[in-house]
Amino acid sequence: MIITELKCNSLFDTDKSVAGKYIERFEFPWEAVFGLAEFIRGLIALYKKDGRYILLSENVLVAKNASIASDTLILPPCFIDENAEIRKGAFIRPGVIIGKQCVVGNSCEIKNSVLFDSAKVPHFNYVGDSILGYGAHLGAGVITSNVKCDKSEIRIKYKNMHVPTGMKKLGALIGDFSEIGCGSVLNPGSVVGRNTVVYPLTSLRGFLPEGHICKRDGAYTLKSQYESRSHPKGRDLI
Repeated sequence: MIITELKCNSLFDTDKSVAGKYIERFEFPWEAVFGLAEFIRGLIALYKKDGRYILLSENVLVAKNASIASDTLILPPCFIDENAEIRKGAFIRPGVIIGKQCVVGNSCEIKNSVLFDSAKVPHFNYVGDSILGYGAHLGAGVITSNVKCDKSEIRIKYKNMHVPTGMKKLGALIGDFSEIGCGSVLNPGSVVGRNTVVYPLTSLRGFLPEGHICKRDGAYTLKSQYESRSHPKGRDLI
């Protein structure tokens, strides 16, 4: 079966991130997550003489016009692009790219992840081993769980398949313009298509197709059909 819906070009506009060309090298986005730290070090070497950026510390490169709260803790390697806003108490762990116009809010923790331009992680969020697409938004308290309880390999549930990733740490891959409701948990290896909505307090596992709404019971339906209340039956993600 050809699983094009899980591929990088189905989820992300790679022109909307400084990491776009790197991500384009891979067929599937979880392959890009694995080598992020090494890529960021090379990115810093490339941009550190660009007058728009400044080295805060070794292997931490930040745009001069980014807004970063004084109590933010940033560990290397990290690249923060122009007009990003990092708010009070954020904890940025190694291997993070934060794109243009992104928001990382109070008490948020980001680790080994890419936030495409204009992605918003504004309130009490954990984002680990994940990619958030252009304009993606996490509601307050959303968690991307990145390790299974039994520490086994993460396989992505896609229709009647379980796609192996070869990874024991993988969070969520969230397509452009998707909205994740407050208090939701995206279980390891969750893939959310572009322009989707996940209800608050949802526990999501598996693949949510582009242009759908996912309800708290795991059933999902097309946005347009949901809005007209004409969809006969959602399909179960779990």
